[in-house]
Amino acid sequence: MNNDGIMVTGATGVLGRAVLERARRTGLPVRALTRRAVPPNDAGVTWFRGDLASGAGLDEAFAGVRTIIHCATDIRHVKNDIPAFHHLLEAAKRAGVEHVVNISIVGIDRIPYPYYRIKLEGERLLAASGIGWTNLRATQFPELLDRGFAALSKLPVVIVPARTVCQPVDPGDVADRLVALALDGPAGQVPDLAGPTVYTAGRLARSWLLAAGKRRLVLPVFIPGKVGAGFRSGALTAPDRAVGKRTWEEYLAEKVTR
Repeated sequence: MNNDGIMVTGATGVLGRAVLERARRTGLPVRALTRRAVPPNDAGVTWFRGDLASGAGLDEAFAGVRTIIHCATDIRHVKNDIPAFHHLLEAAKRAGVEHVVNISIVGIDRIPYPYYRIKLEGERLLAASGIGWTNLRATQFPELLDRGFAALSKLPVVIVPARTVCQPVDPGDVADRLVALALDGPAGQVPDLAGPTVYTAGRLARSWLLAAGKRRLVLPVFIPGKVGAGFRSGALTAPDRAVGKRTWEEYLAEKVTR
């Protein structure tokens, strides 16, 4: 079997959609995995219905694929991510996939936050899988911060972690890098990818409120324990890898309306 295509998991998510858009431009056969109904008439993409959590449909979806770009995650049911990764790797081996490109998060090895521990375990599974692999860690997506501030702003006071800095990176910048990595050979752990500017959590919140036309007090709160210490250590950022181009301010101007 000639394995030359690219499969994108999590293809309906914020990052997955951006990756899919760029994968189309490669000229290679492109596939996309979804748990839901297959979208009709998507030019340049062959959609497959499959469930990483159970493994259903993966053998058919991965047959003939050289490279998987793994963007899928279930942040609402984070315990599903490890079984899902097992199923992905097992099906990839059966299909003869040569390269798995994984997206992860900057700082997960330095902050003992439960979701980060799961992402770190996924990295370990990938490295031990016997399949060629590349792992990219990125900083926070503006969409995640946007949703968080929208929820917090329903209260009279917007609470943020004290002395914590973030470095938002645009999903399009991350997608560009993931597709470039997919076109190359397995590279193992590659340098982090971060947005162009480091902000305090308070500054992010205040700028979001201004863009949304909301008046709220922003209250920095000390987060105790190792998780809080990890946040305050700057582990969520990678200032030496500020290679992302699109800024938080550009995101606010385009996506957040009064």
